[in-house]
Amino acid sequence: MGLFSSLSADHLQRYFRIIQEGLAVRQHFDLLMWLQGEVQQYLPHEIMLVGWGDFSSNSIQHDIISPLPGVRTARSESAVLSPLLRTLYNRWIELGRMPCASNVGATDTAGSRIAQAGSPKCSFGIALQGMHSSLLHGISDKRGRHDCLYVIFSSQDKLNDSTLGAMEILLPYLDTAMRRVAPLPQSSCQPSFLANPRESENHGLSEREIEIMEWVRKGKTNAEIGSILCISSYTVKNHLHQIFRKLDVYNRVQAVSKVERRARHG
Repeated sequence: MGLFSSLSADHLQRYFRIIQEGLAVRQHFDLLMWLQGEVQQYLPHEIMLVGWGDFSSNSIQHDIISPLPGVRTARSESAVLSPLLRTLYNRWIELGRMPCASNVGATDTAGSRIAQAGSPKCSFGIALQGMHSSLLHGISDKRGRHDCLYVIFSSQDKLNDSTLGAMEILLPYLDTAMRRVAPLPQSSCQPSFLANPRESENHGLSEREIEIMEWVRKGKTNAEIGSILCISSYTVKNHLHQIFRKLDVYNRVQAVSKVERRARHG
């Protein structure tokens, strides 16, 4: 309780409420909603990147949690993220496995590696160009085989010492929530049903419409999709009407069936 002892009663209540909500996480949607809730008061960020595996080799898996359009695990490139995660992990080890905040694009190795990852190759790289600060911390796995690294990226110019303290307090609960959620598949920057660039032209869907269809395929409601993408459910409904028109279908089931059928036979 040492980390909690200096907190005011109001902050203690908020932390315990955050922890309780974190313990209820079971799905990626729950995780996203939790991280976009009161957690933002202590860990302000737009992107969370999680890495685990053998950081001494190329055997690193990752997951991305973000409300930003297109910034998704399935649309990221391991070839870009693995070197970044390895560099940040080594930085964490050098600092004695303590939380560390830095500026994106700083002259040190970690900062320059983050800047390199902010390339226009995929949505993650594009989004990273709008981030100004980062914070990393990890969980040492004494009984399993691999440590787990957590990196948050924020558009704020600087993350202060209170954010470092919050990361140290909340990290065990972040890790608990993550371990309850099955990892998403990692592939290329294109959504699974549009892996071939020519298929995107055939569908005629915009970037936003493609993203909405990804969540429709996963069974999300309009309200859930709106929360994930930070738009209203009414806007999601309008996008779906456009998608149905372009695909010449009448409902969500037909739309999903059509894009998956084209993907199989493309």
